[in-house]
Amino acid sequence: MPSPGPLDDLRAIAATLDGIDVECYRRHDRHPHEPVLGLGAPQARWCFFGRDPGEQEVRLQQPFVGPAGQNIRAVLSELGADAADVYWMNTVPFKPLGNRPWSLAVRRRCRPPLLELLAGWQGRRVIAFGEAAFGWFGLGDATLRRELDAFRTRADTYEAELDVVLDMPDATVRRLTLCPVPHPSGANARWARAFPTLLKARLRATT
Repeated sequence: MPSPGPLDDLRAIAATLDGIDVECYRRHDRHPHEPVLGLGAPQARWCFFGRDPGEQEVRLQQPFVGPAGQNIRAVLSELGADAADVYWMNTVPFKPLGNRPWSLAVRRRCRPPLLELLAGWQGRRVIAFGEAAFGWFGLGDATLRRELDAFRTRADTYEAELDVVLDMPDATVRRLTLCPVPHPSGANARWARAFPTLLKARLRATT
């Protein structure tokens, strides 16, 4: 379990946000300031990094359990893996109104406590789902942000890997390998059919 420090920081941030879908939380008898974070074992094989929770995530208080998340979990099951193999995170652990992406300002505010939580994972390879999740890793570093932007223009973005170095809140650095894939939503018309194949290839390459 994570220490209360970063979780308390996230709750304090939530108390100042105007864009939380409070009605959704009320409908499911959940507190709108409680982060929806799955996290996981320090030795988990992969970190899955998504954008933000939807209604089913609020209802069950678990990430990646809505329709898009079920697409991810189906691939895990097909490969003989399960939720325990994953360290689950997202860019902002609160459901936004209308499922619109949170602003960069909100993502930046949530980033320091999320980095503290990411430090609890001992792995290396991060599967980043969609552009918002991939771009999150460059929010604190203009040079890295340009590197991420350039990487996104490559024809092999969803097959190649990118090694990055993150400055952590405790003044240490963390080396990670980012493995971006498209957002798993069925509404992502360009990539919906290819998504399972792309994710399988990522996971097979990082076992």
